Amino acid sequence: MLNIKQSFKTGLGFGLTSGVITTLGLIVGLNAGTHSKTAVVAGILVIAIADALSDALGIHIAEETNKNRSKKEIWEATGSTFVFKFVTALTFVVPVLLLALSTAVIAGAAWGLFLIGIFSFYLARQQKKSPFRAILEHIFIAVLVIIATYFIGRWVGELV
Repeated sequence: MLNIKQSFKTGLGFGLTSGVITTLGLIVGLNAGTHSKTAVVAGILVIAIADALSDALGIHIAEETNKNRSKKEIWEATGSTFVFKFVTALTFVVPVLLLALSTAVIAGAAWGLFLIGIFSFYLARQQKKSPFRAILEHIFIAVLVIIATYFIGRWVGELV
């Protein structure tokens, strides 16, 4: 197994998970409400920058509350959260630019669930727990987000 410093593991875990869940929710919701490739790409770019900075600041402040964390560890967690959230969110732009929007949403969902599944497997192995249970639990939550944002997007699309 990979031996990753805890501060980087914090950034990876939070950045990757938040990057997948937030970006998938945005893609699914915006597509359901607007069916606009431009809106979806713009939304992904906004998430990649604004939400990555927001999450990094949140991790920074949360890590500062832990008396056992050094300044270096706090900044490692902050920076890695930003990088992992930013890069993860940007990966969802690729299918939107290359495919029809409806196909890109499906491809994005598959990509996001794959990333969540792989990281869940890694975490479970690190914690000596059942990978199947961890993967199932985390993918279930991601699917709930996809379903909820789809219906919210459709509802808002009907209002406007």
